[in-house]
Amino acid sequence: MSASSAAAPYIEPWLRGTYSDVPAVGRAVLHTLDLALDDITKWTAGLTDDEAHAEPLGLPAVSFHLKHIARSVDRILTYAEGGQISAEQLATLKTEQGGTETLAELLAEIEASFSYAAERIRTLATANFDTPRGVGRKQLPTSIGGALIHVADHTQRHVGQVITTAKVLMAQRG
Repeated sequence: MSASSAAAPYIEPWLRGTYSDVPAVGRAVLHTLDLALDDITKWTAGLTDDEAHAEPLGLPAVSFHLKHIARSVDRILTYAEGGQISAEQLATLKTEQGGTETLAELLAEIEASFSYAAERIRTLATANFDTPRGVGRKQLPTSIGGALIHVADHTQRHVGQVITTAKVLMAQRG
């Protein structure tokens, strides 16, 4: 195999030099979403639609995690922007378990969510991160910065669960 036909080595998003126009915290959150999409794409490749909805060993389905990631990013950013979740956001929260979406539809939802989130993160990245924000009916205290960081850590937590469940599914194939 010649050097030109060899696959390029994987470079993590934070080392790609992207989003240089975004302040560091916002850039880190955007890189987290890029890494999440890279990992989700890699580890769901080859899963069937049925496997995406399976709950091997009682683990939550890949489909749950994909819907939860996409929709929770929207909800957390709503709080970061100073809003409260809408009736529509609450209704979609209640549909994260179950469903019959294809894996392609779930991946498209993730991509659309991350694309819309990127616009919002770019705006929030220029705000005062210490600006207080309230979460939920109880108005639990956080800040713009706290909410942005939570978008990143919450997304990665669920991506890890997608990877684990996908590995179990693949191992069960034999």
